[in-house]
Amino acid sequence: MLPELARRIVAEYSKPGQLVADVMAGVGTTLVEAAALGRRAVGVELEARWLDLAAKNVEHVLSPEQRPLVELRLGDATALDEIAGDLQGRVDLVCTSPPYACDAGIIDKPAWLAGERMCPDETRNYSTKRANLGHARGAAYEDAVRRVYAGCFDLLRPGGVLAIVTKNTRRGGRTLDLAGLTVALAREAGFTYLQHVIALHVAIRDGALVGRPSFWQLTSVRKARAKGEPAHLVAHEDLVVLLKPAAAPKKGTARAH
Repeated sequence: MLPELARRIVAEYSKPGQLVADVMAGVGTTLVEAAALGRRAVGVELEARWLDLAAKNVEHVLSPEQRPLVELRLGDATALDEIAGDLQGRVDLVCTSPPYACDAGIIDKPAWLAGERMCPDETRNYSTKRANLGHARGAAYEDAVRRVYAGCFDLLRPGGVLAIVTKNTRRGGRTLDLAGLTVALAREAGFTYLQHVIALHVAIRDGALVGRPSFWQLTSVRKARAKGEPAHLVAHEDLVVLLKPAAAPKKGTARAH
């Protein structure tokens, strides 16, 4: 998640002194921005290497007064009751972003020009662990994310906000409506749908969108258009905002876990 986007979400949907959680914390972007804005922040991350980077980011970016506002926990977001059971009903905002895919390659252009691999193998994936959501597809992905959002529901206080940043992807020549799927799964968990915000990743100049697409984006779109598919570069992310109802569900109301 881009730091500016995380900052805007935290500023808009929480207040100073409140508790913000990122249950798929990665390198800690949301946590750093939350603490910089005077919020307490808890991050849960499955991968020890990313959690280590998050700790380094906290140390590097935040002041000595802000660092104690951040707490890092190693664990699986699909089992939040085990990792963050002590926080249930206490969190004001959950701001997170599930992985869109597993590839996260770092381009080595000199190596590529020399006829070697474009991305070193050790940089190609978020994780080698099959439990990582970046590996999940189809029904397996839906089942895992369903458990994550059910756990988020339990973490949040009544009236708390779940803000999820997603991005539609293309697989097999078709678009995966990840924003729509996110809304459906979160509503299954008991949330109400507040709003959908488009987060542009491009500049607007003279009435036109001016982006800086990655090599992967350009390659994917060029291949699609070469096959006759009217594909375009994705210039935004989707921010889906949901609420935990202030009143408890009526007795007998089912909620997926």
